Amino acid sequence: MKVPEKYYDEIFSFKGQWDMPSACGLKIIEKQGKTTVIVTELYQDNPGTSVASAGRSLAEQICKARNLDFDKITYLECNPATDSKLSFYGEEYFEVNFNGGPRPVYRLLSPEEAGELFGR
Repeated sequence: MKVPEKYYDEIFSFKGQWDMPSACGLKIIEKQGKTTVIVTELYQDNPGTSVASAGRSLAEQICKARNLDFDKITYLECNPATDSKLSFYGEEYFEVNFNGGPRPVYRLLSPEEAGELFGR
């Protein structure tokens, strides 16, 4: 499954679990004074930890590398469409809140909310 490049602007290398070299797609959108960080699963092109398993550590690594304030970003995880007939490979965006306790809280964005991010 090759992830289409429309989902990301760059490949971001990060330290996954147990410092395993890992990679994700990264897109940062600045819109109306808000910063949205979108990380995209790369499936077979990621040698290590998935974005969902990397969680807060990945968000913090991106903020450090891009000089962003962790407390002022909206962090989204993207499961990209891969043109598979299997429904769980459809495009989905999740907003992740790391401040709700020991585990992150995920909220699935509606297609309309996701479309607003990209002006669709």
